[in-house]
Amino acid sequence: MASRYWVVSLPVQQNSSTTSLWSRLQESISRHSFDTPLYRFNIPNLRVGTLDSLLALSDDLVKSNNFIEGVCSKTRRQIEELERVSGVLSSSLTVDGVPVDSYLTRFAWDEAKYPTMSPLKEIVDGIHTQVAKIEDDLKVRVSEYNNVRSQLNAINRKQAGSLAVRDLSNLVKPEDIVTSEHLTTLLAVVSKYSQKDWLSSYENLTTYVVPRSSKMLYEDNEYALYTVTLFNRDADNFKIKARERGFQIRDFEHNPDTQESRKQELEKLMQDQETFRSSLLQWCYTSYGEVFSSWMHFCAVRIFAESILRYGLPPSFLSVVLAPSTKSEKKVRSILESLCDSSNSNFWKSEDEGGMAGFGGDSEAHPYVSFTINLV
Repeated sequence: MASRYWVVSLPVQQNSSTTSLWSRLQESISRHSFDTPLYRFNIPNLRVGTLDSLLALSDDLVKSNNFIEGVCSKTRRQIEELERVSGVLSSSLTVDGVPVDSYLTRFAWDEAKYPTMSPLKEIVDGIHTQVAKIEDDLKVRVSEYNNVRSQLNAINRKQAGSLAVRDLSNLVKPEDIVTSEHLTTLLAVVSKYSQKDWLSSYENLTTYVVPRSSKMLYEDNEYALYTVTLFNRDADNFKIKARERGFQIRDFEHNPDTQESRKQELEKLMQDQETFRSSLLQWCYTSYGEVFSSWMHFCAVRIFAESILRYGLPPSFLSVVLAPSTKSEKKVRSILESLCDSSNSNFWKSEDEGGMAGFGGDSEAHPYVSFTINLV
């Protein structure tokens, strides 16, 4: 599958026809750039309207195209991220079951969705509104998914972070805690470099510490977790003295119900994350197809409107899709130009000489209508 296509329209000269022009183009491409895929881009007879309405529409076409292409790219990137996170093999994106490249190269106008008798502006506005709604839905769905991910990441950080911040409930056993009418057990987080200091000083930080009551429960790369047992009435004073020596006393209360509740919360968030991810991925697959279809119909309107403005009335042009390789681009441009009225070629080339370079938002002008579609 090619990743970049040109959508082009060529003017049909007097005493010629689209059929003969198509044959000449096929022959030139096969002879001089045989590796360039070439397809007809079939556009129906759309409602022309007035010249003023076409000019006004032309001003909005590039801006609207950038918006629609942006939503298409955003949706595709979201699909790629979800597939990567889910470990799903990247699938071929489709429009109504047809691969997107085939949909482009075999494009057929959907009359039921976009009646050809509707004014061009009405068609363009309808496409823009539909794509804008999909973009809004995407933002809402991604926000819901990211919210669950953030909650889960916050819990995981507490589970896997350093002892200074992590949840201690799975590190401390009921038998590690002494709780009675007069005694209590505190948990101290001690820097690994301060463990000797802790062991030599904790008994003397205050008066009512139980001798040899400190026991290490766990250590990570930065800290060690110690218990210390003392009289209840001395607990607050001990916390102050410990803080002055650089030891952190963590508040902790062993509660089996709380632990079970946290476990259930974690399991629910994991299930919710998977549900949101699966739902979002399926929605993105469908919505990408809808946006891409809308984009191709928009491109058809754009080719039609700009061709009328470029070549005049009645509509007489050949619209095609090409996928030249980078090395063939110059040759293909030359072929396309050779099929146009040579007397106008210089007019379209030079902005300095008063030509029409940049017409329709193209950074490079040609004596024919041309713009690029990037599929990736």
